[in-house]
Amino acid sequence: MKVPVTWLKDYVDINITGKELGDRLTLSGSKVEEVVTTGEDIKNVVTGKLIKIENHPGADNLFVCQVDVGKEEPLQIITAAKNMKEKDVIPVALHDSIIYGGVKIKKGKLRGLVSNGMFCSEEELGIAGDKQIEGLMILPGDTPIGKDIKEVLNMTSSILDLEITSNRPDCLSILGIVRETAATLNETYRLPEFKYSSSSDGNIQDKLKVEIKDGLCRRYIARGIEDVKIKPSPSWMEERLLEAGVRPINNIVDITNFVMLEMGIPMHAYDIREITSGSIVVERAGEGEKFITLDSEERILDKDILTIKDGNRTIGIAGIMGGLNSEIREDTSSVVFECANFNGTNIRISSQKLALRTEASSRFEKDLDPNLAEMAMDRACYLIEMLGCGRVMEGTIDVYNEKVYPHSLEVDCNWINKFLGTNIPKENMVEYLNRLALRTEIDEDTLKIEVPTFRGDINIKEDVAEEIARIYGYDNIPSTIIKSASTKGGKNEKQKLDDKVIETMISSGFSQSINYSFISRKVFDKILLTEDSSLRNAVIIKNPLGEDYSIMRTTTLSSMMECLSRNYSRKNEMVRLFEIGKVYIPHEDTDKLPKEKNIITIGMYGSSDYFNLKGAVENILEILKIERFSFQRESENPSFHPGRTALLYIKKDLVGILGEIHPKVCENYEVEERCYIAELNLDILYRYANSYNKYTPLPKFPSVTRDLAVLVDDDILVQDIEDIIKKQGGNMVEKIKFFDIYKGKQIEAGKKSIAYSISYRLSNKTLTDAEVNKVHDKILKALEYKLGAQLR
Repeated sequence: MKVPVTWLKDYVDINITGKELGDRLTLSGSKVEEVVTTGEDIKNVVTGKLIKIENHPGADNLFVCQVDVGKEEPLQIITAAKNMKEKDVIPVALHDSIIYGGVKIKKGKLRGLVSNGMFCSEEELGIAGDKQIEGLMILPGDTPIGKDIKEVLNMTSSILDLEITSNRPDCLSILGIVRETAATLNETYRLPEFKYSSSSDGNIQDKLKVEIKDGLCRRYIARGIEDVKIKPSPSWMEERLLEAGVRPINNIVDITNFVMLEMGIPMHAYDIREITSGSIVVERAGEGEKFITLDSEERILDKDILTIKDGNRTIGIAGIMGGLNSEIREDTSSVVFECANFNGTNIRISSQKLALRTEASSRFEKDLDPNLAEMAMDRACYLIEMLGCGRVMEGTIDVYNEKVYPHSLEVDCNWINKFLGTNIPKENMVEYLNRLALRTEIDEDTLKIEVPTFRGDINIKEDVAEEIARIYGYDNIPSTIIKSASTKGGKNEKQKLDDKVIETMISSGFSQSINYSFISRKVFDKILLTEDSSLRNAVIIKNPLGEDYSIMRTTTLSSMMECLSRNYSRKNEMVRLFEIGKVYIPHEDTDKLPKEKNIITIGMYGSSDYFNLKGAVENILEILKIERFSFQRESENPSFHPGRTALLYIKKDLVGILGEIHPKVCENYEVEERCYIAELNLDILYRYANSYNKYTPLPKFPSVTRDLAVLVDDDILVQDIEDIIKKQGGNMVEKIKFFDIYKGKQIEAGKKSIAYSISYRLSNKTLTDAEVNKVHDKILKALEYKLGAQLR
């Protein structure tokens, strides 16, 4: 919300700069996003009087001007402008000056003659707004000469841009920020002028009836204005509106917008000629009803959208926008002012349905105080009389079925100090709350507070403590250690294991990625899932951001492929990524929440193969101290290459899958490299993780290492070979290290050479060659018998 400081100064005394005010308000709890000072970039621009104007001897479209800027000698400036005459007072940008937009002006030559600066238009000073500018800015003839243009045009005012939280709709107004400013600066504030006199003989109650047929409208006030004169608003009002970010239209519409900004509650004006039935009815729209709003767009309404009707004809969408069929026109002579209050949730939902968000809807959706309506209506009538643009009719129509009253709170002062960790005197607490318009008295140690209706956010003692804290100053509250009866905080077992896995993956050369859990159904086809795949049964999101985020993922494979594809499209030659996230499996009972599984996904391409991926998985198993695991060949998963994929088991539990992605999947994601992905269930891994550290003394006796290279059929699994070595070697085999696989000209077709380094050791004695040879030969014979292996 944009708040001009000059507007605030109408109601509260401010003797600090706009930037200082922004800082003070931020410290007291009102978040100021930015402070914009108009004209702050303009430097060395002064007022000057034209003394003499002559044609340039070398150019038909240029004029040589002599201008008095308050110095001893006139300055010569050359211009192409034609709207000035001698003795006019104009803005002059001198040598080494800066105009709007940071443009620097220096003296120079134009067609052989020196120009010591330039004359300025409103556009070059940044004050043109939406106006079409032609020529220079001509100032009043009595303007002092040689004065800084920012002082002359009052261009030193600041505008605060505040972020207003949803629990403080009272601050969506100048009056609300005035209260905050007064409380922050410890100043008293003044209210706007509300008093007016009904100067028309007509009575609105004789011309109009109002009926509320739905509880979504909590209050509706109407007043009539006769003898309306439609014309532009005075410059001061247009300036205020523009500074606050609202475009001026005409005096009647501008008054409604001015009051909305100042008081915080939207208003609307109807041409009374268009209310032909003599009655206004607030009720819901018909299903599929068509209505053209003020922006000339046709809207399709439904039965949940609240409307304002002229009898049976819709003339406005309640709380959002009026209709084109009742807008204020140049020949409008009588209007009806409307100031109402609507259910915030309904306005929010309706605004989203219609894709129509307005200044009015953004306020109503935050549940405004119904008691603001009468004050706003009085203010609008006062402005009507003040600007002389109409006469206020007698009478008021006010339908207010369930009135909202202030409520009371009682809070113990000692509790507040204990809660905040402060020692604030109770008299100061009373002062702070009264500064915030929270009428407070004290009875011994108890604060008795009357909360006004515009502060609907104050309902419990903690709310009161917050109000006291922000005026006392958050920066004045000492830092203390949290006092709690709970145990010392720390990470739980899962978080500790997550940290271990993340550290292991990063140290293995991988980067962590984070993806949305929302995906599109289209990805199931991209990863080649069969039509009957259980993974296609996904949790559907009722209010998705779009088709691409319409369901919850049942597999992380598509998310990782998206990451690899994005990196590939950006010419990254080698990528190593991992993600720790969730998948969501629908429960059989649709009334129950889906089952969430914690998954680690590893993805890579570029200078990679299956063994690099398997090594990364084994690093995780090692850090989690999981020993009894196995890999089994997998050829049925349609997303993976049938000959280069394995399933990981721990005992009989399936942990996940790892392998090379199917070439067609890579093609669907436009990746022309072999991609390798592992998708593992962290819940199962953590179930078998061993966090117990057991001390093992260094071996006293030496080991014996023997290399083993065997020739086996191409379809023999490495896992099978290792299982035989471990079984036959027994407790004498300390370590098995796979170090080579070879297929080539020296190997017959359909065969491969597998090489291992096997370490033998016993803990109670030194092994002899004979003992090692015996076990080594036993392993060879078992490999030959069971797998048909041949020693190379």
